[in-house]
Amino acid sequence: MATIIIMPKLGLTMEEGTIQKWHKQVGDEVTAGEPLFDVETDKLTNEIEATESGILRKIIIDEGETVAVLEPVGIIGTADELI
Repeated sequence: MATIIIMPKLGLTMEEGTIQKWHKQVGDEVTAGEPLFDVETDKLTNEIEATESGILRKIIIDEGETVAVLEPVGIIGTADELI
């Protein structure tokens, strides 16, 4: 079953974050616990780890784009899964 990756809330006052870099590209295998993307906030930049293993099926928010916390940024699933 596909897992939607969301913009994490990294602090009490965080309202949005900017994707600085994706460490994986669509079609790449992802293992839970490995770096998936970097998020820049108004205070710092954090490396976000994958919470699920599978294939990165879709990047919804590209590098340099800003999105509100808890909004979808990507999807991890199986290679043949319909998303």
